[in-house]
This record gives sequence, structure tokens and C-alpha cells, in this order.
Amino acid sequence: MPRDQHPISRKDISPNALKVLYRLHNAGFDAYLVGGCVRDLLLGIQPKDFDVTTNATPEQVKRLFRNCRLVGRRFRLAHILFGREIIEVATFRGHHNGDDDEQEKIAKQDEHGQLVRDNVYGTIEEDAERRDFTVNALYYNIADFSIYDFANGRNDIEAGVIRMIGDPETRYREDPVRMLRAVRFATKLNMALSKEVSSPIPALAGLLKNIPPARLFDEFLKLFMAGKAQPNFDMLCEYQLFQQLFPILKSYLDAADAPPVNMLRKAFADTDQRVQNEQRVTPAYLIAVLLWWPLQARREQLENEGGLPPMDALNVGSADVFHRQSQTIAIPKRFSLTARDIWQMQLRLQNTRGTRAQKALEQKKFRAGYDFLMLRKACHAPLPGEDIEALAEFWTKAQNNPAAVTNGKAPAGKKRSPRRRRGGRSRNKRPPAND
Repeated sequence: MPRDQHPISRKDISPNALKVLYRLHNAGFDAYLVGGCVRDLLLGIQPKDFDVTTNATPEQVKRLFRNCRLVGRRFRLAHILFGREIIEVATFRGHHNGDDDEQEKIAKQDEHGQLVRDNVYGTIEEDAERRDFTVNALYYNIADFSIYDFANGRNDIEAGVIRMIGDPETRYREDPVRMLRAVRFATKLNMALSKEVSSPIPALAGLLKNIPPARLFDEFLKLFMAGKAQPNFDMLCEYQLFQQLFPILKSYLDAADAPPVNMLRKAFADTDQRVQNEQRVTPAYLIAVLLWWPLQARREQLENEGGLPPMDALNVGSADVFHRQSQTIAIPKRFSLTARDIWQMQLRLQNTRGTRAQKALEQKKFRAGYDFLMLRKACHAPLPGEDIEALAEFWTKAQNNPAAVTNGKAPAGKKRSPRRRRGGRSRNKRPPAND
């Protein structure tokens, strides 16, 4: 498609991406914007990321850019760093058959058909065939500002259909994460999955067990922190993918109107609303919601069988729950610790009198804990023996009138008179020296 047949303008492209494209082009290499950024620009959506593809090898790219680092084991990539923005540069991928020993060193599949090493380079035509979906096989050429559409992706964009390049089952086996990407693209672009794309997913969902937990955490962020969390949740459950990401929740998803499902859907909807309003969101809050029910089951077990106090049972239970979940999705410590703080606040908020209530109000995680309390109230999910309606009303009023929380106690920060020891002597007063 020549420049006069498509709407993409350089003013819509990241200046840093243009720098990368032009430097590669001026050095004699081919340079293209590729994939989702081209697709989004055609749809009138401002891309969050700009990816570049080229015939330069990763080592050649690194020599051109001082701010470059090479990453990836399965497929070698160059990341060009511009402050917080990263422009990812990939070399054209080629076909491989594994017939000769030399190629075996750079490309390898496991027994499930998953590509575990894929550093085979080729032409732009081969690279297009190696793309997953037709809507991603789009290339913007910086040399003449034209677009190359190798798989009729623009027709599928106009038809609103997600189609796979090649046999869907084979492509899913090569990289099971493509099943998650199919769902994410369908909800993000308001498009439907073709029958060929959707039908193999339930039977192959178990292949996600072979994906490294750290990579699945990245996919978790893309699915649930980008404004489409609720539709992604519903669609993942429909294709039995969510159960693979959170196997710890399988027993809680049987009834669509059960409190755990209602609580998850409301939390996802609230997160989507905050993203749309450009408010701050954190994965820690969603993680606290996702693992709340397994935590409660484990906490009650520890209290009843081990005789642990509630807070001790919560801390031990949280460690157990995170350990089990980390087998599937690796949750960074900075998020797991915050999620635990939110859980602890649910116990601290039960104290509504005296200095304990004042300290709860002054906690850094009070607001997150309060939001979690209100979520539980909305979903009718009280703790055993908890009057959640009264607690929600109390803490809502307490934020507007913190002084009332002290219940007549001395306000925080007021100094008390020195404590006296027996014999009437002040603690900080030296005894007389012996003569």
C-alpha cells in the first residue's frame, strides 16, 4: 500500500522509533515498523509500543546503538533504551527444519512442539509467515512510507476477525502464549476469533503449564492492567485458560454467581474504570483479590487445626498461597508483600476503638485496605463473625473525622509526663553519687 493509500503518518510514530528506523536505514539495512503498532495506527489507536524489524543481526544492531542491550534466549532481540521507552528491534525470522546439525544449534523444539530456541534468520517474506495472526503481519517501510500486507491483514481488520497464519494447532504448540494473545487481541480490538482460531484452544489450554512463570506474569499484566480485565476474564474462563493461569482458583469458579466470581468480576470492572479514568492501578490489589479465597481457606485450616492466632494464621497462609501460585505465575515480591499488607489490614480494620484504630488509620496501606473492605462489602464476603456493614460505615466516616477514632485518647504525637519509678524518682534522673 503506497503512502497515498493508507492513513499512517510519521507524526503518529514515536520520535525514538523514528530515530531507530532512520539509523538502520542510513546504515544500509532494511527497517520496518511491524505488528501491533502498524495495526493500531490503521485502526486510529495510539500504540503503546513501537516494534521494529530489520535484516540486521542483533550484534549489528548493538554496534549501531550505544544504548542497546541484547535480550532473550528463545529468540535474540535488541532493546534500544530511551529513558523509560524501549524500542524492540528483531531480526527477520526464517524457516527451519532441523535437518542439519548447524541449524539444530540455533533452533530447537521440545516434545510438545514448543519452540525453545528460534534464532533462525531469514527474509521479510519468511518473517511474515512466522507471525502469529494476519492482523500482525503488517510492515511500515521507512524508506518509502508504504505498508506491506503479506496475509490480507487489512481485510481481516475491516471484517473484525482474528485469523491465524498457518495451522492454529501447530502455531499454538509452537508457542502456547498465542492462545492468551488471541483472547487479548479479540477484546482489545473488539474483534471475533475465527472458528479455526478458537476451536483448538480448550483442548490445548494445558500447554500453558510449559511456559515459564515469569513470562506468564508479563501476560497477566497485559491481560488485566490495560483496561480490558473484565472481558478478558470472561473470555479466558470460556476457553478454560484462566483455570490454567490460576489453578488454585479452579474450585471457586464452578458457579457463575458465586461470591468469589462476583468479587473477581467487580474487581476487574473497577480496575478497567480506573484505567479509563487515567487513575493509578497496581497489580498488588488484583493479586490480593485473586488469592483472597484460597487464603481464607488456608487461614481457617491453620486456626482450627494448628491453633494459630488470626494474624499468625494469615501470615503463614499467605506464604503458602503465594508459593503454590508461583508455580504458574511468578509474582514479584514487591507485589506479593503489598497484597499481604492489604490482607492484614482486613484484620486491623476490625479494631474500631482506641489507639489501635488510630494506628490502622495511619497505615500506609489504609486506603488499599479500605477499598478491599468496600469490595468485600459489595460482594457480601464478610469474615466469620464480622459485621462488615458496620465496619464499612465506621471507616468511611473515620476518614472525614480522624479525631473521632481516638475515642477520647490523647492525640498522636502528644508527649506524656515522664514515667516515675518506685520511690518517686524520675526514670531519666541520675541517682546521687556515692560519697
